[in-house]
Amino acid sequence: MDGIIPLYKPKGMTSFDCVAKIRHILHQKKVGHSGTLDPNVDGVLPICVGKATKVVNYLMNSGKVYEGSVTLGFSTTTEDLDGEVIDEKNLDKPFRECEIDNAMEQLTGEITQIPPIYSAVKVNGKKLYEYARQGIEVKRPERKVTIYTFERTGQGTFDSKKGTQTIPFRVQCSKGTYIRTLAVSLGKILGVPGVMSQLTRISSGGFKLSETVTFEQLNQAVMTQTLSTLVRPIDFALKDYPHFALSEDLWMRVQNGAILKRSNFDQPKQATSILALTYHDRVQALYQYDSKRAAYRPLTMLITG
Repeated sequence: MDGIIPLYKPKGMTSFDCVAKIRHILHQKKVGHSGTLDPNVDGVLPICVGKATKVVNYLMNSGKVYEGSVTLGFSTTTEDLDGEVIDEKNLDKPFRECEIDNAMEQLTGEITQIPPIYSAVKVNGKKLYEYARQGIEVKRPERKVTIYTFERTGQGTFDSKKGTQTIPFRVQCSKGTYIRTLAVSLGKILGVPGVMSQLTRISSGGFKLSETVTFEQLNQAVMTQTLSTLVRPIDFALKDYPHFALSEDLWMRVQNGAILKRSNFDQPKQATSILALTYHDRVQALYQYDSKRAAYRPLTMLITG
């Protein structure tokens, strides 16, 4: 089977746990996910099955939307509630909404993030959390990410006894963004330690939370032989690219990975960068324009038959 499953990932499972469970449910080895979710985060986790694993990156490029909360007044080793508290500063009064909004505005656009030490980012072939568990300090690589929107979704709450303030938020961002780090950065701008206290991914890969399916639904669909109703076609990940229906002759050439002229696709001089080539109404390959050759060459071969 080839296709995409918009899975609802529950809390308490890693993304790899989800992949392993779907392999077991479907009895299929070729399964991958598009965008890691931490164990304490729930929400949309698109799962690619079979030849759809070749389009994982295209799903990830569509960006993600999260809803969650940040708590001000303390910080942890993991930047969320799973870690040990490493800094505290009791708040004697809550920040005003305008102060919070202004701080959030400063974190929109292209920003630089340093991934959490407890993350799967690799340095010298080793994951950062492996260094952290061994107590080894290592320089973490900076990365550029884009925060399209970062906004409050409510007034939040102030706990005068604990000296903390919790703020609900919604963020739309590019792939590679660490929301935990964004929460910490918000606290730094306000001059206090902060931590991500809750997070749900409500959109990823073009799927909304309301469109996800559970493990229970997958199991039931396998038993009733209705799995096809829950699996989206590979083309779902490529819907934003211009499609071109191949003739019989071009189809034969594409199967052999031939380089094709711009005129084969009736493309003007300002040629479309990437074309999704279809045969029998299925995307069979992605071709990319090579300006040096003034021709299209294979980018990703799917060949679904």
